[in-house]
Amino acid sequence: MELKEPLNGIRVIDMSTVIAAPFGATLLGDFGAEVIKIELPGKGDPLRGLGPFSDSEPLRWPGLSRNKKSLTLDLRKEEGKEIFKKLVSKSDVVIENFRTGTLEKWGIGYEEIKKWDPDIILTRVTGYGQTGPYADKAGFGTPATAFSGFTYLHGYPDRPPISPSFSLTDYITGIYVAFSTMVALYHRDTTEEGSGQYIDVSLYESVFRMLEFLIADYDQNDIVKERTPGLSGHSAPAGTFKTKDDNWIVLVTSSDRTFERLAQAMNREDLLTDERYSTNVERLSRFEETNKIIADWIQMFNRDDLQSLLDEYGVPVSPIFSIKDIFEDEQYKQRENIIEVNHPRLGKLKMPGIVPKFSDTPGSIKNVGPDLGEHNEGILESLLSYNREDIRRLKKNGII
Repeated sequence: MELKEPLNGIRVIDMSTVIAAPFGATLLGDFGAEVIKIELPGKGDPLRGLGPFSDSEPLRWPGLSRNKKSLTLDLRKEEGKEIFKKLVSKSDVVIENFRTGTLEKWGIGYEEIKKWDPDIILTRVTGYGQTGPYADKAGFGTPATAFSGFTYLHGYPDRPPISPSFSLTDYITGIYVAFSTMVALYHRDTTEEGSGQYIDVSLYESVFRMLEFLIADYDQNDIVKERTPGLSGHSAPAGTFKTKDDNWIVLVTSSDRTFERLAQAMNREDLLTDERYSTNVERLSRFEETNKIIADWIQMFNRDDLQSLLDEYGVPVSPIFSIKDIFEDEQYKQRENIIEVNHPRLGKLKMPGIVPKFSDTPGSIKNVGPDLGEHNEGILESLLSYNREDIRRLKKNGII
């Protein structure tokens, strides 16, 4: 018997672009939602033009836009709005990430679309939210990361702060998009008064929510945490260390019990009775000194031998993997974290697998990111009852 995916029967209109909001829609599609991606005729999502590339073929698009159908539609034109209205009336969710007020300017804001379908859920993503003095500012992931307080923490004290080397905030926000949309769907479908609503998701808040330690320390201790090159201020020892065979590893001891296991692995039980190192409070006050003791010991081992020894004692440690290491690692293979799919021009293409894993209703990948307008006829004919002549006219007039 074929397993039913958990979001089977949920239809999502993804009218967003690039990464954050589209990633949230993709997560819903991974678990069975029908996701119809609306793109501007002749142009499409700017994500199609972002690298990396193989020749001129975008390599990011197939995975980030998988499990979606592409419908080209110009929402600035009246007939395009009419098609959009029909789609909304047959859907559960709309996801958008235009500048604040853009949908309202086009006459398709929340107050309007809920007239077409009172149960519709509109998930809105902006840089700074729908309210506040910055609501109208352009919002992109890297500036939002800086605004959140995250960037200030990263780098070396004597050098400029550094931004993440990939679109971290966008992807975190995408998870909030999927999570909040599911919360709204649950409320709509399980409460007597349940109905549609709109959700206000901002890029900077998605990261700021994770910094409760920063807030508490400033509020109670008046401490402004400065940037450090690794984990600091929480536990010691912790950080990045180099092994005898010139490999980098990360080791942390997030509790005194973990440090006890490390000391036993080192055959240094004396550290457990020495009042300078016996508690995390004391070790933190001697962070560099404590880390040097560990660094000197780690230098005695090759990476794999060190990993085996510390695994045996239950000490959290990991090699710092490159993507080449990841491709060769057995854990990634067993978990199907990298899967191979068919691509119409590239042939075989690898992309991230489905996460998380469900025991009874697992997700699946039904198609890679679609070509621009690939599903125009199918959606307009089967879902909205347009005939072939209508579709030809819409295309000729630049509506689709």
